[in-house]
Amino acid sequence: MTIETEVLVIGAGPGGYTAAFRAADLGKKVTLVERFPVLGGVCLNVGCIPSKALLHLAELIYQAGDAAAKGIDFGAPKIDLNKVRAWKERVVKTLNTGLAGLAKQRQVQVVQGVAKFVSPHEVEVEGPEGSETIRFQNAIIAAGSRPVQLPGFPDDPRIMDSTDALALEEVPGHLLVVGAGVIGLEMACVYHALGAKISVVELADQILPGTDPELIRPLLQTITKRYENIWLRSKVTGVEAGADGLTVRFEGEGVPDQARFDRLLVAVGRRPNSDRLNLAAAGIDTDERGLIPVDEQMRTQVPHIYAIGDLVPGPMLAHKASHEGKIAAEVIAGEKVAFQALTIPAVAYTDPEVAWMGRSEAELKEAGIEYDKAVFPWAASGRALAMGRREGLTKLLCDRKTRRILGAGITGPHAGELISEAVLALEMGADAEDLALTIHPHPTLSETLMFAAEILEGTITDLYLGGKKK
Repeated sequence: MTIETEVLVIGAGPGGYTAAFRAADLGKKVTLVERFPVLGGVCLNVGCIPSKALLHLAELIYQAGDAAAKGIDFGAPKIDLNKVRAWKERVVKTLNTGLAGLAKQRQVQVVQGVAKFVSPHEVEVEGPEGSETIRFQNAIIAAGSRPVQLPGFPDDPRIMDSTDALALEEVPGHLLVVGAGVIGLEMACVYHALGAKISVVELADQILPGTDPELIRPLLQTITKRYENIWLRSKVTGVEAGADGLTVRFEGEGVPDQARFDRLLVAVGRRPNSDRLNLAAAGIDTDERGLIPVDEQMRTQVPHIYAIGDLVPGPMLAHKASHEGKIAAEVIAGEKVAFQALTIPAVAYTDPEVAWMGRSEAELKEAGIEYDKAVFPWAASGRALAMGRREGLTKLLCDRKTRRILGAGITGPHAGELISEAVLALEMGADAEDLALTIHPHPTLSETLMFAAEILEGTITDLYLGGKKK
């Protein structure tokens, strides 16, 4: 059987379903291929959404524990793992159902299976009921990525990737997290809140490698108190599976020669799924990392084939993919658009959260750009103190001459929600004075952005800076 379509979208994650729905809204006949039996891709089914559902529960557990010092003692939490899993699955199913409804309303044809190119205008889809050919005028590749597997580890169900960890089969007595990036630290947060003892090992010299060290300091101070071990500049050199657990060998600074754990989570990054698509048949090349080069309209070297999301250069983030998906669909429909975002915000949904956007101090120094910096400590925020969360901070960077906002970072509860104001400021070309003169509600965490801008402007009254005035 051969399906004829105007626009083929491979992959129904946030980038893929956004591209398919936008193309349909613009009058195109769209076919969407997804390997899972439900829409949403990794993000919805085994990534962003289930992890945030579990992180919400972790936040509740931590808040209940902290309340005792404020005069309200809830006692030790009683955790029903079956109900926790059911809650997470209900959240996912609700969104699955919603996406299926949106696809039906738009008359997007959904085909389950794994797609591989057989020519520049055809793919073969291997599905549960056999194979079929789809012939397309334009294609958008949104096939996503998968966890990196470390070589030499035994094949043992107690060695988990992020998908396995989100299945939440059990709460281990002691969990080793290999990799202190966003995924590793988020899952460490979940399992610690549920009762596991946590050790983290990271090859780099800091947690959240590449992130502004000033932003991660409050997070590091918090998890150092909670976790058994945080080993930096260290790595796992071997794992031996035994009946009583996993014996892990280490190499690095301050690590033991070996230690035993009940489970191990490998969270050392993700790799694009470009090697599973037979791209050569379509005439598409990848770079040394397996990424597909594209122009600002998301076109590959084959003009009628586009690529988005984790398959193309840039951060592997769902909101980047969905933005790129809209652009690809609109270009196919004849719109004059391009990817021109000035920044892509990033968030670690840990406790506390860490969020950042724009350029960091290190990037500005490397580019030779003169800048001014302001850091407002949440210890001076009435709302943060009322929440019992004084450890946070809000940081702003602006051009020394033009005063335009160049970068921002926030650490503390709800940092992921708060960072969007800074993103808008950068995209709109706002300067420090614009933020400083924008009246924010009080007392809120959002006003810490205003306070940081007031520091830049020399007009802050909520801190004393030695008499410095504008």
